[in-house]
Order: sequence, then C-alpha cells, then structure tokens
Amino acid sequence: MTKINLGRLGIWRPWNELDPGLAEDVEDLGYGTIWIGGSPRGDLKIAERLLAATDRIVIATGIVNMWATPAEEVAASFHRLEDAYPGRFLLGVGIGHPETTGEYRSPYETMVRYLDRLDAEKVPVERRVLAALGPRVLRLSAERAAGAHPYLTTPEHTRRARETVGPGAILAPDQKVVLGAGPEEARALAREKIGFYFRLRNYVSNWKRLGFTDEDVAGEGSDAIIDALVAHGDAAAVTARLSAHLEAGADHVAVQVLTAEQGGDPRPALRAIAETLPLR
Repeated sequence: MTKINLGRLGIWRPWNELDPGLAEDVEDLGYGTIWIGGSPRGDLKIAERLLAATDRIVIATGIVNMWATPAEEVAASFHRLEDAYPGRFLLGVGIGHPETTGEYRSPYETMVRYLDRLDAEKVPVERRVLAALGPRVLRLSAERAAGAHPYLTTPEHTRRARETVGPGAILAPDQKVVLGAGPEEARALAREKIGFYFRLRNYVSNWKRLGFTDEDVAGEGSDAIIDALVAHGDAAAVTARLSAHLEAGADHVAVQVLTAEQGGDPRPALRAIAETLPLR
C-alpha cells in the first residue's frame, strides 16, 4: 500500500462530538482528514459513519487506546473499513496515560507487543501511526508504523521530531486553537480545556525537554506555555502557528478548535482558517 495522503490540514475532535453532518462540512471546506479523538471504541462504528457520509476525506483515529482495545479487535475493524472504503482510513494507536490506567505496564514494551499483534493480523505498516512524544517512541513510530501523531506539542517539538523520525515518516501533530478571543479570555479557556494535562507526567516531561521550566508547568501552566500550546488571536495569528508546524517538518496538522461551550460548533473557526491558509 502507498503512503496515505492526509492533506495539509485536518481536524481533531472527540469521538462523541463528531457526526456525519460535521464530517460533510469539513470535507466541503477542503480539510484532508478527520481525527477521531477521545479513545474511540475498537469497533470503530463512528469511523464507519463518517466514511459513509463523505466521499474523499481520510478518517483517522487519534487514538485507539492500547489498554482498552485488543489489537485483534481493532485489526478486524480496520479490515472491515478498508474493504468498504479502500484507502481512506488511518489507524492511530497509543498507550494513553499512566495516571488513568489501572494496569499500566512498561509503555514501550506494551507498544512493541501491540504492533507485533497488528502485524500478525496483517494491518499494514503504511496504514497506522503511533502516538509519540519522546525520542524513543518517535523512532519506533518510524520503524514500525507510517509515522507519528504527537499531541499537545509545539512547532519546536515538530522540528525535533522530524529530525528523529527522518524524512520519510508521516508527522501529523495536533494544534489547539482559540479563534477571535483576546489573550486573557483565550488563556482562561485554554486552561479550562487543557489544565488536566499538567497533571500527566508524560506531557510534563515532554514540555521540559522542550525547555519549559518547573514554574511553567506548575498548576495549570504559565502564560508562556499556554501561549505555546494553544494558538489564539485572529485567523492570521492562528494560521501562522499552523504554518510554523508545516515549516518545521510536519506533513499535516490536525486542528482542534476549543470553544467555550462543550461541543461548540467548530465550523466558523475552521472556515476562517480555510479562507486564510491554503489547505492543499
């Protein structure tokens, strides 16, 4: 199988906030991929519904949690989707967070064993990506998958990640955005939405590798780290951050629109981005 084409930009959204109507609109706007977030179930029925509602857009998982879904189950779902919608589904897998998993074991060895089982179930390397932040797992993503889907990172992380995975691997980071709000309002919303991650050691460790200090990662984050993780301002400011990832080596950026209301409509922000930054 050939390398899947994700397009320059896609969207990332929790599985329970995705529906066929939104998928159709995102495709019409020109985005290349919809990432199903929030650890979707291994039966991937949500991916099937989104694929059925659209014609060309890629549907990807961001990510299926290895602790929650046996490799054999998600492999069967992959083959079902590939048979029905050839070339349009990308399987993203990862290990989640030690703080939220009761039987958390060695993360690296767990990933290796899971990928071994996907191999046994004939899920092609070219059609899977790995959630990866640190150098060791980034290297694994290039060796045993098509590439990496880093989450909650910065363009500097993208630059370093590209150096680690090499020129051939997919590198598809997510980028959270708040469009149209002033700095204080945007930072308050960002802290509300991502404050949880400051209690998760894999993210905190990654940010420290990027040069952020203990003060930056304390509580719900300093203004400096919030601004680095969540792009905010007008469409030009937001698309400048997306462009920075692409210039740093990303093949694709998954845009996650943060809204004040739970499940708020991302279309206005996505439309403004599409009108400011060419998607193809």
